[in-house]
Amino acid sequence: MLRFYVVIILSAFDIAYFVPKMASYAKKKKNKSREEKYALAQQVIRKMSRTAKIDTEAVGVENLPCEGGYIMYANHQGKYDALAVMREHKRFCSALMDSERAKMFIAKQFMDLTEGVRIEKGHPRQQIRALTEIADRVRDGGDVFLIFPEGGYGKKVDNTTEKFNYGCFISAYKAKCPVVPTVIIDSYKAFGVNSLKRTTVKVKYLPPIMYDEYKDMKTPELCAEVQRRIDAEIAKLPKKI
Repeated sequence: MLRFYVVIILSAFDIAYFVPKMASYAKKKKNKSREEKYALAQQVIRKMSRTAKIDTEAVGVENLPCEGGYIMYANHQGKYDALAVMREHKRFCSALMDSERAKMFIAKQFMDLTEGVRIEKGHPRQQIRALTEIADRVRDGGDVFLIFPEGGYGKKVDNTTEKFNYGCFISAYKAKCPVVPTVIIDSYKAFGVNSLKRTTVKVKYLPPIMYDEYKDMKTPELCAEVQRRIDAEIAKLPKKI
């Protein structure tokens, strides 16, 4: 957390400038294009990353579908996860986020700017509405979404994953869209470790699982397969000595 607080302190003037600007761009009456919104979002991420001494490496970009909507399902390690993906992801990307976290200062403005969807824990009906909204936007609007099946990230100290929740895969089935297993590596070091040393977060996009491949699978089976592929990539990492 040390890096997180240091960044907040060092970025005080940037925050004072960018937060109102993000809020302004997010307002429909301002009529800002998605390209303008996303360019601002990436500008904010890159500026914050430089201050925090966080580098981001994207691998497997060629695996991302070139046309139509898709959903990236990624492991979850900390506050920097969504930012790591959006920093290098070329197409406008929205995320699914817990409604309580989405109310926090800066997170709210960023979610509004990137047209994210909130989900309320403990409210099944609202959760179904949120997941259906994502499916509709992916299927009908060609949107791209990022979802973390683990839900929260706790206090991660390594790259291991927790059990994925299969409920969020409802969106993929409803949208009949490609599912892109996305591996996030060493993101826990960004804001979860008390260090100011330069660190690199790696985002790896695995080959997509097309609807024809998973349409006959049950939701828990697809969920397990996505986690299996992500865990298999993590298992390739050098072991800590």
